[in-house]
Amino acid sequence: MPARAQPYAVPPTWGGDFWSRPRLTGDWGGLRDELGAKGVVFDVDLLVTPLDVLSGGRSTGGDTWGNADYTLNVDTEKAGLWPGGFFKVSVDTGFGSSLFDHAGDIVPVNTATLIPAPDDQTTALMTATFMQFLSEKFGLVVGKFNTFDLGGEEFYGDYRTQFLNAAFNFPMTLQQVPVSAFGGGVIALPTEDITLSVLALGSDGTATNNNVGDAFSNGAMILGNGQVNIKPFGLVGHQSFGFSWSNQERFSLEQDPSNLALMLLQNRYPRLGDPGPILEQILARFFPGLLVPTVPANRVSSSWSVSYGFDQYVWQPAADPKHGIGVFFLAGASDGNPNPIKYHFLAGLGGKGVPGRTDDSYGVGFARTQFSSAFIPLLRERLDLGLDHENDFEAYYNLALTGWLSVTADLQVVDPALKKELPSSGLRLLNVDTATIAGIRFRVRF
Repeated sequence: MPARAQPYAVPPTWGGDFWSRPRLTGDWGGLRDELGAKGVVFDVDLLVTPLDVLSGGRSTGGDTWGNADYTLNVDTEKAGLWPGGFFKVSVDTGFGSSLFDHAGDIVPVNTATLIPAPDDQTTALMTATFMQFLSEKFGLVVGKFNTFDLGGEEFYGDYRTQFLNAAFNFPMTLQQVPVSAFGGGVIALPTEDITLSVLALGSDGTATNNNVGDAFSNGAMILGNGQVNIKPFGLVGHQSFGFSWSNQERFSLEQDPSNLALMLLQNRYPRLGDPGPILEQILARFFPGLLVPTVPANRVSSSWSVSYGFDQYVWQPAADPKHGIGVFFLAGASDGNPNPIKYHFLAGLGGKGVPGRTDDSYGVGFARTQFSSAFIPLLRERLDLGLDHENDFEAYYNLALTGWLSVTADLQVVDPALKKELPSSGLRLLNVDTATIAGIRFRVRF
């Protein structure tokens, strides 16, 4: 939600001994504490994730992807300027290689590879927002948004400390939502347990495009979200509702076969692995006569999606609302055209804290991403490519070694949607089997 753009609480001190301090570089000789007291917080975070396909997939083998994040938060009231204002600026550098060529996944097994741009080794401005609360219950926000920071839940939704797989970080029916885009919106807090927000974003924004004039040139993406905090039997829980709507004109999934190559190569879904080039190669191999369009492409003038989710603690230590064990669930649905993802479901178990290690977290979950029946039916039916659904199982344990270092062990089993691949020789299609993927995530906060 946009309300999360507010700076997080500043600790009493950024200092302390090497193992207990909240950041590796400490309090900078007292300067960091002085800035924090004035509402200014600067962070540098490093996220590195080696992953390896142990069996199945397109091939076994490993790759490592990393991100360096630089974030500045400013609270205008603490800075002595005016009350209710919050600035946030973040820049991200992506480096390394994704696991797509090995795993064959369409839903990314490592969400971080989408940032700042899919599989792109570059540096880009992700966030530059200003939020102003006009009262305790109403605020406005404008700027450039990292949309991945808007959807974190209690047990899933944070790829830095929780599940790696994108299927556990947001409804996959939101795959048309840009990762970073300019826009603005409103936040309402009618009660202390209800948060409502609506954002209007440029529908095809990217982290690498900082031209505000381009923001709504191809249409708008409207995102709405509501969250209700509940406490059945004194246990913390949350109920969330969301929707998206866009008026951007997009390629329809229902096309004359001669337009398939055009659609596959020009449609780029910002939150999915890109199967377009692989599918275009298969099309060229088995249906070369369909590479040249013979009729105008069909287009759709709008798209929508809806989602509902909840998380609920089923056990918590006495008088401790931040730790315990709980369950979570999410379901999303879309128009199915032009959105290639018709339905998405996820469910699982999560926990925060174990005896003697209150800052550790863990989770296990299953997710299913269901493709639209309108998505390239010719290739699916003629070549038995699959593309019906992708199933993801993931389990992780996040070990908080210090206040500034965490190490996560992660295991995934992915039943890929694309069941066939075309080897370099291009003679015949080969099967893509269920992939078993293991990895470790390192997060260092400087």
